Amino acid sequence: MSQITVFEAQRIVTLDDTCPSASHVAVRNGRILAIGGPDCADPWGSVQHDTQLADTILTPGFVEGHAHMMAGSIWRFAYAGYHDRIDPDGVLWHGRTTIEAVISGLRDHLSVLPPQEPLVAWGFDPIFLPTERLNRSHLDAICTDRPIAVLFSNFHLMCVNSAALAMVGYDADTPLDGVVKGRDGLPTGELQEMAAMYPILRRLGVDFRTLSQSASAIRSYAKVAQRAGVTTITDLYSSLTDEDLDVMLDVTGDPDFPLRIVPAIGAAGSPADVADRALALRTHSTDKLRLGAVKLMTDGSIQGWTARVLWPGYVEGQPNGLWNTSPAEIRALAMEMQARGVQMHIHVNGDEAAQVSIEAISEAAKAHPWRDARHVLQHCQMMTPAMFNRCAELGICTNVFANHIWYFGDQHVSRTLGPDRAARMDDCRSALDAGVTLAIHSDAPVTPLGPLFTAWAAVNRQTMTGRVLGPNQCITVPEALAAITLGAARTLHLDHEIGSISVGKRADFAILGQDPTKVAPEALRDVPVLGTVSGGQVHLL
Repeated sequence: MSQITVFEAQRIVTLDDTCPSASHVAVRNGRILAIGGPDCADPWGSVQHDTQLADTILTPGFVEGHAHMMAGSIWRFAYAGYHDRIDPDGVLWHGRTTIEAVISGLRDHLSVLPPQEPLVAWGFDPIFLPTERLNRSHLDAICTDRPIAVLFSNFHLMCVNSAALAMVGYDADTPLDGVVKGRDGLPTGELQEMAAMYPILRRLGVDFRTLSQSASAIRSYAKVAQRAGVTTITDLYSSLTDEDLDVMLDVTGDPDFPLRIVPAIGAAGSPADVADRALALRTHSTDKLRLGAVKLMTDGSIQGWTARVLWPGYVEGQPNGLWNTSPAEIRALAMEMQARGVQMHIHVNGDEAAQVSIEAISEAAKAHPWRDARHVLQHCQMMTPAMFNRCAELGICTNVFANHIWYFGDQHVSRTLGPDRAARMDDCRSALDAGVTLAIHSDAPVTPLGPLFTAWAAVNRQTMTGRVLGPNQCITVPEALAAITLGAARTLHLDHEIGSISVGKRADFAILGQDPTKVAPEALRDVPVLGTVSGGQVHLL
């Protein structure tokens, strides 16, 4: 008979109502055998007691339902963001809080690049800087003889220099939506959404597939996750070629690999082809690699003014955003995925995108009933109580971008949505009140991966300036902890395996230095993460 290991902890927060807390948990074959005191597994035979976690708090391993596998590998490029960030190796990178600091940092990075290598940066967002918007002239002042590309933090926009524009022939006569032009009719250097961005990214060798699918990128992703207490994570919008699949199976098949990854392939191609690929991939699923879902990109970014919003639009008068997938295409994809039994994760930042997606799922469900589809609306930033009620009727899950409240809340009040709509954005309270399955997320690397911070954001709804943005939309600490464990697990069809410390489930735990249910709600984000347990295997930082 396999070895039984009984782990001791200062306290185990199970999120299982049948045994809310305990001091010991028994593990056999990577699964939870028993919960309780030191003798909890005695009826099962001889046990081995493990006390290395005796001074820690154990919770269910955190589940990040919306992130991207380039969260680790993106650090190969220069960081140009406003906020301080910590890289996969634990190194602190200070934010660039003025445009002069951004340009200075880019010059420093250029000085260490090999000759002729393009300068690529990421994490920048002009909405934080009260100066002239970054444009090609700023970047030309750094360098004119090689291309420069600065990806915005949302990855929906970028700014490039004249050399990069010339490389793909963007000029005054370019008719492509997303190539922003100034009063002189010439491109400013700002490019919006993938149709405009992709030609330059391809020429510069900035391949999101390579950033996500190499063995080193996958291992780096696991390091980022471990630092955050995450044991199951998504990769939403994966290419997953046959070669990529082989690499992922090899890396995740390592017995020491500490992370379960749930990719969703991008909905590129005909609806039938997308469904065929998703179903073919599903047959290759393992414990650490769960396959078969699809990601739909509908609109863009609110702070980039490319999200699709309903009346009254943007407060500064910008035109409505861009469709990455047209409403007709969304309906066709929803109909095919529903008919073929393929779960969809649908990006909806603006309320118009959410409205179109909800109705597309409704039409598909009438034509092809599927009781437990659990399609997931991702971000849900401007959804109204009526939309959440509609999701409850249709069995649609929601994964809310709670981090946005702190990172962009002040800007949404003053520059994008106005105070009324900003006060109800990322409305976890309405989702729960409607009875909708709720997860909350970071969208890493858009914001840093850290479920305890995400829970803090949903509980406190505090912006960078300390403003409480819609206090009536706050949720409780237990509700937030459920959203980063059981709720997120349910959106992935995995709540029967993970999300709580319950007998029969996978032995996946977050190892913490404090009890998140005992600290003050405003201190939730400061609870130390000491490592993870994945399938009963301890991984300390």
